[in-house]
Amino acid sequence: MANIFMNENMQFEQLVRKMNPQNVLLRAWVLEGGFSAQVTALEVQQPDGQTKKMILRRHGEGDLKQNPNVAADEFRLLQRLRSAGLAVPTPYYLDPSGEIFPTPCIVLEYIDGESEFAPVDVTDCLRQIATYLSRIHQVSTLDLSLPPKPDVIQQRPEKTDDSLDEGRIRDTLEAVWPLPQHNQSVLLHGDFWPGNILWKNGQIAAVIDWEDAWIGDPLADLAIIRLEILWAFGIEAMFRLTEFYQSINPINVTNLPYWDLYAALRPAFQLAEWAADSSAEQAMREGHRQFITQAFAKLSGSSQEL
Repeated sequence: MANIFMNENMQFEQLVRKMNPQNVLLRAWVLEGGFSAQVTALEVQQPDGQTKKMILRRHGEGDLKQNPNVAADEFRLLQRLRSAGLAVPTPYYLDPSGEIFPTPCIVLEYIDGESEFAPVDVTDCLRQIATYLSRIHQVSTLDLSLPPKPDVIQQRPEKTDDSLDEGRIRDTLEAVWPLPQHNQSVLLHGDFWPGNILWKNGQIAAVIDWEDAWIGDPLADLAIIRLEILWAFGIEAMFRLTEFYQSINPINVTNLPYWDLYAALRPAFQLAEWAADSSAEQAMREGHRQFITQAFAKLSGSSQEL
């Protein structure tokens, strides 16, 4: 284990010197919480003597299999988002060579902020989240090259997670897939949830982890954050978030129940891993049941609430 740690430190030193030969690595430490990438914090002394914290992201096998160019795509996307004025980490360096690490990697700004799951003012929190999501969906997609989203509906797994009604959800979606699109295609974050939103002093400091970005119907992002907000703050907060978003970006929501069901497939066979403990898992299962119940009710015409 010591040798592995020593070898990694040597690689970190190589990387920061590749960024600038006069950079000095002061320390490196692993950041917990990443599911799809290895995330390491680096503290670097720069040529002017000042120190700066940075984030090294090395994408996981799943992301690389889906998109071998994920590091370069995320780096370029962050550049675009920064130029559009969105609060995202500044991309410092892209190493596509694979000479230091086995796979390409990117170095980003270290954001001094934390995820927020118990805000003092939930309404203001929801309003900021809706506003930020709307701004993502307004970023120009001109000359923005991103891989298509894998079609998880036409690739039905051999086994479905019946504890989350996955079979019923897939039956419903397969009957109408592909959905007719009533909205203009926009940039989508692809994994827009409170864990990827960093806050400082009551304001959104940055949105992170853009490796799942794609171009498609804005309802896809909206559905994901709806489920996550239901889990975090309850179903009424989910409805309020939707109202805030629609007041800023009045899109066609005819197909929102279908996209809700699409988002409800995400935790299949993963809920135990996502939850902090068994109590949290049980609460998330109940929230998931509420979420799909309101979607099916809307599709049957027995509910008007979105």
